Amino acid sequence: MSDQVLSAAEQRKKEAYFTASQRQLIWARFRRNKVAMAAGIILLGLVLMGVFAPFLSPYDPTIAGRDKDYTNGAPQVPKFCDDQGCSARPFIYGVKRERSVKTNFRWVTSIDTTDRRYVHWLVEGDEYKLFGLTFDTHLFGVDKGYVHLFGTDDTGKDIFSRTLHAIYTSLAVGTLGVLISFVLALVIGGIAGYFGGMIDGAIQMVTDSVRTIPIIPLFMALAAFIPPEWSSEKRFFFISIIIGFINWPTLARRVRTHLLVERNQEYVLAAQLCGARPGHIIRRHLLPSFTSYIIVDLVISFPYIVLSETALSFIGLGLKDPVNSLGVMLQNTTSADVLLNYQWYFIPVLFFIALVMAFVFVGDGLRDAADPYAGTKK
Repeated sequence: MSDQVLSAAEQRKKEAYFTASQRQLIWARFRRNKVAMAAGIILLGLVLMGVFAPFLSPYDPTIAGRDKDYTNGAPQVPKFCDDQGCSARPFIYGVKRERSVKTNFRWVTSIDTTDRRYVHWLVEGDEYKLFGLTFDTHLFGVDKGYVHLFGTDDTGKDIFSRTLHAIYTSLAVGTLGVLISFVLALVIGGIAGYFGGMIDGAIQMVTDSVRTIPIIPLFMALAAFIPPEWSSEKRFFFISIIIGFINWPTLARRVRTHLLVERNQEYVLAAQLCGARPGHIIRRHLLPSFTSYIIVDLVISFPYIVLSETALSFIGLGLKDPVNSLGVMLQNTTSADVLLNYQWYFIPVLFFIALVMAFVFVGDGLRDAADPYAGTKK
């Protein structure tokens, strides 16, 4: 009886496999990749942190000098117990600023262990916009003063708030760049692969020309071209558009190669005999035949676009203050003084590494899942 139940279960599993859609098969293979699943969870968490950054962060990251008594302050880790006893609510210590004889009467900031500041949830603070609506509720805060989980920079800005907003900005630049390169790759690669011949040759000359453009000299020239009075929003969109325009050739070549093979198939000939136009055939028949691979290519290309934005902002050619991006925040880690005395400036670097590595592992997992022969390769 147990053998019959087992064989029936195996039969249902086989039927589910043979009747599953391509999306279901990819998801089933992706779930078996434990590393990719873990990276996907981390990536989802980082994306949610970026999207809900105004709510999760206690303060507006663009306001400098908010906590003038705690500039270049070390991270404040909430605790439940100290020498005075334990508390059910987490707390941090206050700070006091005074002149010291040891420093020739310069201002010195010290921790006041007698001043407990308790953490509260869902507190009112700076107004912000989220999904087009205005709110002033933040996830946490303290009953008096300020709390800085990742410390502060030399202007008194909260590094924790800046990090969450920087994740959102870098993801937004990457998303816009990916969308631009995605549209260009589909249009240019689709035309080259479907028509072939002289049209394909001319397009490939343009593609090769774009691929040979030296990136750093190009952006140095663009940085000189950007007017200094441009707003942060204009600079943001300009950098996103330029990154998108120089990252389309790789995906366009993959689209072209696939269409060169598929354009001679019988279903394409049937569509042509029915009077379908080339644009309709490409859009409705050829491109959907390898949608999974296009999605994989997009996910894999995403971290490279984020790296491009971060590298440009890091060398001063991309976004600048008051915009918070990972590249802008990495600029603050270049001095020896920071390396020796203010190591908490490197906390955003950990989030940057986690974001890029999560994209890489998710992209690798999707690529293996989308390959029907991945499990048979030796």
